[in-house]
Amino acid sequence: MSRANDPIQAAAILPSVSRRLSFGVPQAREKYLAAALLVLALATLFAPALPAAAWHIPHFVDGRAWLGVPNAADVLSNLAFLAMGVWGTERLRGGLDVPVGASWFFVGLILTCLGSGFYHLDPDVPQRLVADRLGMAVAFAGFLGIAASERISVRAGEAVLVLMMIAGLLAAWVARENLMPWVVVQYGGIALAVALALTRPRPGALGVPLGGVIFFYALAKLFELGDAIVFDATGHIVSGHTLKHLAAALAAWPVISSLRHEPQS
Repeated sequence: MSRANDPIQAAAILPSVSRRLSFGVPQAREKYLAAALLVLALATLFAPALPAAAWHIPHFVDGRAWLGVPNAADVLSNLAFLAMGVWGTERLRGGLDVPVGASWFFVGLILTCLGSGFYHLDPDVPQRLVADRLGMAVAFAGFLGIAASERISVRAGEAVLVLMMIAGLLAAWVARENLMPWVVVQYGGIALAVALALTRPRPGALGVPLGGVIFFYALAKLFELGDAIVFDATGHIVSGHTLKHLAAALAAWPVISSLRHEPQS
């Protein structure tokens, strides 16, 4: 297991990975993982470009202001990411058995709160989407690092964390003009997570319920697609996009619940 007791220590993961990785003979699961990552890389490089200008920016149905905050429900619901990120980060300070990528996952949630909140203050400015996606990329890389370390090996988790962090941040930036890399990272990454969730945990794994994280992610996507439907069904109390933020934040709960204190010697 990898140990990272706070986000500051987590920042040392990326530069130290090359020193800690073991370059022994790859396991069968590691070979399959490498093949899957290669497919995603090829798809990113050779798939036709998807111009950002041609992508329809959705109209968020709940534009009500509150206490001077525009689009208040969609903005303030991002505080759920902050709450889960801070909670998870505090849990890491308690002498816990920590999977690879957990610290980055929680830091990514905090960054998602900031980026998504900034975007929803004025969603008609497409450039603000970069801030939204950068935080998501960090959290997503952290989760995939957790998944690979739980189901394959610690070194696989470290490699996936680094590769998906780089790919996700680059894709978020390139998405200003070409959305295809972001689409591949997001949907290809979740397909990889599903495949890992269907694989037996490796011996000594912490036991993070990957299926629970994926469930809340899928629920968030459904709420996102049903933004106006949910708004009408609830008598304009809450929109689907607001519930999307809450459901996506709850995806951190299965990870937090799996963290446990190490036995005292």
